[in-house]
Amino acid sequence: MVPSPAGNSLNSHPLYKEVKNRITRSLIAGEWKPGAAIPSEGRLAAHFRVSVGTIRKAIDELVAEKIVVRQQGRGTFVTTHSEDRQFYYFFHMVGKDGGKEPPDHELLSLQTVKADHATALQLGIERGERVHRIQNVLKLNSVPVIFDELLIAAARFADLSAEKFGARDGTIYGFYQSRYGINVVRISERLSAALPDARVARLLGVKQASPVLVIKRVAYTYHDQPVELRTSWVNTARHEYLSDLWKAESGRA
Repeated sequence: MVPSPAGNSLNSHPLYKEVKNRITRSLIAGEWKPGAAIPSEGRLAAHFRVSVGTIRKAIDELVAEKIVVRQQGRGTFVTTHSEDRQFYYFFHMVGKDGGKEPPDHELLSLQTVKADHATALQLGIERGERVHRIQNVLKLNSVPVIFDELLIAAARFADLSAEKFGARDGTIYGFYQSRYGINVVRISERLSAALPDARVARLLGVKQASPVLVIKRVAYTYHDQPVELRTSWVNTARHEYLSDLWKAESGRA
């Protein structure tokens, strides 16, 4: 399939940006599912009545943003949130020796609450709208290392329950993608240090007087639409945060 022909004239400049936006809108509409191949550059060029070079430039940006991925000799495919991609691209905790192991998740609670002003602003929803608040612990080598609190708009995850979230097969972002058609394409993180409250200290096995790493993350889907707020409290006694962008860009992600 190629994008719907509605509004097919391209008047915006630069031209490849408008083509990129049209392709992105087709992805949002679900014309190509995660893991599916998008049409060839030649077919897209004919559809949009532009040069193959213009299409290639638009696709290059989508590849750079991890929205699609090129596979040599096969074509260009919509990115999927596989365990491997989640592990190398979105999970940044490593051991002090540089080793990296996949975490085990333990769901603590899932509650539905009303969004306060700050949450509503960050998620792009109205104050008082319902949000799901999810709390879980991540263990590395069976030791609790991270306490996470996630906030997501209930309207975007209408039938979500603790049972469904806890029984998911794969990563959280993979679950968003496969069950709700929501693709996380980038994250923004802010790091700081803080003293944990009594509950977090107990869950992580640290003293309240011992600072922990705090990571505030916003996850975005297409067109920079926020879909998840996440705050993580991290015990760094045996682990540290590593962001290796070059390695992620070079094919592991």
